[in-house]
Amino acid sequence: MRDVSIEEAVPEAVTADLWLGGRLRLYQPPRGDHRAGTDAVLLSRAVRPPPGAVVIDVGAATGAVGLAVATYEAAAKVILVERDLDLVALAARNIDGNGLDGRVGVTAADILSVESRRAASLSSNMADLVLTNPPFFESRRHRPSPIPGRASAHTFSGGDLEAWLKACLDLLKPGGTLGLVHRADALPDCLAALQRRFGGIVARPVQARIERPAIRVLMTGIKGSRAPFTLAPPLILQEADGAMTPEADALHRGLSWPP
Repeated sequence: MRDVSIEEAVPEAVTADLWLGGRLRLYQPPRGDHRAGTDAVLLSRAVRPPPGAVVIDVGAATGAVGLAVATYEAAAKVILVERDLDLVALAARNIDGNGLDGRVGVTAADILSVESRRAASLSSNMADLVLTNPPFFESRRHRPSPIPGRASAHTFSGGDLEAWLKACLDLLKPGGTLGLVHRADALPDCLAALQRRFGGIVARPVQARIERPAIRVLMTGIKGSRAPFTLAPPLILQEADGAMTPEADALHRGLSWPP
């Protein structure tokens, strides 16, 4: 794994934001670009890693998900994987700024390239848990954002969801767990990609309000398992008056749920 120095070039137009109720301080691209939000909050709590687990955050951007896991689980070893060098530099800065050196590392790699993964010392069967927020769109089906950071984060430059999840599978140990968050309307594609490789799949819809359709789906699966599929109760983010539900509020403040 290539450790990245915070002395490397970091974009000037960044913000320093308190995240998870102030438990983390994140340097991020400016508003309008791709930034950590609710998806990252939910993904970071999707699976509790076993003691001493190796956790890989694939497509880590500035490292929010992996850094949150390291904050929750002191014994976990976390590896952030990101291809965008500007984001890699911000992730390195976030590791240092939150005092997580030695427990969290960051490496620059294109997860869709076996050669790039191996050059970054990302070997097969190395992780107990892989967490990922894949790009939401394929370029042939979607017009990318004119903002380069958002386009890179939201749209596959090559490959597709199945190739992405296959790469995640390669990193996982047998019996290891994958956690992902995606658009709700991508549930069929996620299931198609996962069912040939994972068992014990759990899908949890995420709804803005109880009366509204799901906007996201949280999914987990176990490599090589033959356990059946489970559709979990939905996670509701807002009450009727727009206030956060107790669960959503706790998660955004970095607290576990149930308490």
